[in-house]
Amino acid sequence: MTVWSKGLLRPVLGSARDLAPIVGVIAFFQLAVLQQPLPDLLEVLVGLLLVLLGLALFVQGLELGLFPLGESMAHAFARKGSVGWLLSFSFALGFGTTAAEPALIAIADEAAKIAADAALIEASEAARQSYALGLRLTVAVSVGCAIVLGVIRIIKGWPIHLMIAGGYVVVLLVTTIVPEEIVGIAYDSGGITTSTITVPLVTALGVGLASSMKGRNPMADGFGLIAFASLLPVIFVMLYGLLI
Repeated sequence: MTVWSKGLLRPVLGSARDLAPIVGVIAFFQLAVLQQPLPDLLEVLVGLLLVLLGLALFVQGLELGLFPLGESMAHAFARKGSVGWLLSFSFALGFGTTAAEPALIAIADEAAKIAADAALIEASEAARQSYALGLRLTVAVSVGCAIVLGVIRIIKGWPIHLMIAGGYVVVLLVTTIVPEEIVGIAYDSGGITTSTITVPLVTALGVGLASSMKGRNPMADGFGLIAFASLLPVIFVMLYGLLI
């Protein structure tokens, strides 16, 4: 067995272990509760195999590429000593990865369609595209600002629990003044921003930055950026709904 195959075997086994509960739940309810055979069993098995291999390759790619890349860039910015470039990179990282997130694109398009059907915006293709684009850019900007805020917290050593608690107080206050049609979309926007690319890169950025700064604990200070990335979009999207 080659070194490459040995290296791939571990994530494949790990992915199989992670998928086992999902497969077990589906099989139990399909066979024991519904008492029906799985439709298109061969296609289901092929699809499951592809998911297994895809997940294994994705995890391996994170370990080999994205995590080391994020940490090395954080160390480089810390050595360079330029806070401005570090914050610029943090904003660009949050904005770029979020704007291209497929889940956000799908939610924005669906929200635009529902808004047009409810006569909240014009029932035209141009109006729907404008609404969806505005929603996507709002979320992307909010995540960029969230990463910047999280990086400043690491640099300054501010307590994360007070900042997060204060943020959710703002969420509750803003919820009381915005149209109810935008509240659900805003709350969902906080979840879809934590994408498969954003999370590893942002986490690696935080851990790498905390590791390279004197007096910072990577465990206590390096994590928490994702919490800001889930919080600020809720506020920004509600304000977006209030403005339009």
